[in-house]
Amino acid sequence: MSEGQNNLETPKAPLPEGTIPVGIGLLISGLAAYIFFKVGQLALGKEGFKPIVALWFTSFALIPGFFMPVEQELGRALAHRRALHQGGRPVVRRMLMLTCGIAALLTVVALGASQWLTNDMFEGYGIVTVALILGFCAYAPMHLARGIASGSGRFTAYGIIMGVDGLMRTGTCILLWALGVTSVGAYALAVALSPLAAVLVVAARGDIRTDDGPPASFSEVTPNLGWLILGSIMGAALVNAGPLGVDILAHSDDAARVTAFGNGVLLSRIPLFLFQAVQAALLPRLARLAAKGDLAEFKHGLSLLLKIVIAVAVLGTVGSFLVGPPILDIMYDGGLDRRTLTLLALASGLYMLALAVAQAVIALQGHKFVAIGWLSAMVSFLVVTAISSNDLFLRVELGLVAGSTAALIVFSYALRARMQAGAMPDAESMIDGILDNPLES
Repeated sequence: MSEGQNNLETPKAPLPEGTIPVGIGLLISGLAAYIFFKVGQLALGKEGFKPIVALWFTSFALIPGFFMPVEQELGRALAHRRALHQGGRPVVRRMLMLTCGIAALLTVVALGASQWLTNDMFEGYGIVTVALILGFCAYAPMHLARGIASGSGRFTAYGIIMGVDGLMRTGTCILLWALGVTSVGAYALAVALSPLAAVLVVAARGDIRTDDGPPASFSEVTPNLGWLILGSIMGAALVNAGPLGVDILAHSDDAARVTAFGNGVLLSRIPLFLFQAVQAALLPRLARLAAKGDLAEFKHGLSLLLKIVIAVAVLGTVGSFLVGPPILDIMYDGGLDRRTLTLLALASGLYMLALAVAQAVIALQGHKFVAIGWLSAMVSFLVVTAISSNDLFLRVELGLVAGSTAALIVFSYALRARMQAGAMPDAESMIDGILDNPLES
């Protein structure tokens, strides 16, 4: 019997299945990201670290956008087969083909844009462009492994993947700093290759094994993949758009300012990391509720979740206004004023609220509405950033607030429409919803 099945049959378990291992993995991953940014800037300086900031946010704008839906659909299909006591290896084979195709496509696009990436985004460091391409090839198997872990109920393995990825990346960064290495390429490769260590660890543990079963068609693993990919790409692009927008709009002598803005965005994400941990840990319980088709219980759980999210968003925004600047000074030697930190926190809070509502819409089979919502959000960000101000930081901050607000409006309308139409939550859509989180690292 699998770990997930055993937990599901323990009705008196004090915590939802997966709470502890997934929570620990996410905590390690989140803390590792902050340490990586701190140590990297100690080693390279703010100006020297700027290509790594660009690589970081470019990677996590693209990689989750394309590969998270694959992870979601793989996890959903495996969970469905597990409920029917069918082996999932044919499903994994299908998804492996699809994942390799996506990685190849991203590689071809990156090669085509390599000159622009190297000169305009990565300060002339071709090795950073190489690291971006290697990242596509390294994160693809990691998302496959996470999909297998979640779909098989192996939440300890899921937590290990996230924790080892973060620890390997940050541990390598600390080692490079201790050895006095100041090569940008070395730190870029640390970002790109760390997922491979996580995959090797869970593979050695036997956590990504699957049993043979009935043949799988693409229709089994891709019923909502198109909408999920569109929504995931736009959602991941929005959450990483701030530093990338500042980077594109900044002058060549603004490298330190780009790094400082990236630091501020990372600081504003603390509530989002907590939200991600709660969502991942609650997945099994919410899936069981959805399987019962109890709309009243679904509404009650959603209402409670939204109240918590609103409280965390308000606390994060007020906290950034009151103590954001001194905290940033302590962590990353400052570089941003109170207005910027407050607006970044507000945008992050609105994004978190939009994400919670979007997940509820997906649980009600509203995948296309979520894709439209994130697309509307990205368009709003681009328009407001283009016309709102000439101030480098302010125009991007307002764009982020506008984008998250637009997404929240679309998702709120869609949620109400789906409920009025009598849509009922189901377990598979609930899994899609809770795993629809484009935030990485």
